[in-house]
Amino acid sequence: MGRVTERRRVLRIRDGVAGHRADTLVAEEPLEIRLNGRPLAITMRTPGDDFDLAVGFLVSEGVVARAEEVVSVVYCAGATADGSNTYNVVDVALAPGVPMPAITLERNVYTTSSCGLCGKAGLDAVRTATRMPPPDPARPRLTPGLLSVLPDRLRAAQAVFERTGGLHAAALFSEDGELVDVREDVGRHNAVDKLVGRALREDRLPLADTVLMVSGRASFELAQKAVMAGVPVLAAVSAPSSLAVDLAQETGLTLVGFLRGSSMNVYAGEERIALEPSPAR
Repeated sequence: MGRVTERRRVLRIRDGVAGHRADTLVAEEPLEIRLNGRPLAITMRTPGDDFDLAVGFLVSEGVVARAEEVVSVVYCAGATADGSNTYNVVDVALAPGVPMPAITLERNVYTTSSCGLCGKAGLDAVRTATRMPPPDPARPRLTPGLLSVLPDRLRAAQAVFERTGGLHAAALFSEDGELVDVREDVGRHNAVDKLVGRALREDRLPLADTVLMVSGRASFELAQKAVMAGVPVLAAVSAPSSLAVDLAQETGLTLVGFLRGSSMNVYAGEERIALEPSPAR
């Protein structure tokens, strides 16, 4: 799959000097996710890793939690009137015996690239019960020093952002701070779904002993996705929302916000943070 970036002619003005040039933009296209042939959701995303995105979305919705629950993921041929394949429609086939979610007007909704699933009927419906085991409150054990290097390591891994400046990113790090996986997308929640979907398809859930690092803020949807995938630590360079903090406290998720250099705020799960001794005066 290509189409991650596109070229457009722009008028560039710098210090009063104007001229036309080609500019690289991040691609944004709709992806329709179908489940056993039935439309479930539409999201605006950056093309690429679409199968992982679809499966990760199903993990966050509580539909699947193990690799064997997904039989296949395919692009739908004949997605247009002339029978061509746009590579913008993905169908996920569930294994026999895996319950189908109730696909109603409340769930078959449009999801934007800036928020998570929108339009669900009430907060209780969003708080999907995770099928992952409760996280170990003692693992991973992270020092502020280790956490402080993660934003730069995430930024260094953002290959498409380097060319466009228009993408969010999410990465998984080991408890030693090593990069495990990274995904970029025009939407924060899509980048996380791509990480989680890849992990499920490789039978690596739950993602215990990992840190999920995101390039923007920590919304409720991102906290929910971390919990649903068994991630014990969510770190963000910007602020969390109040609901994200509430969910983290309820589920045992360590939530770190405003992670910038050696500064950070720990909003929940501080028992996993190994504070370094204060220097003697």
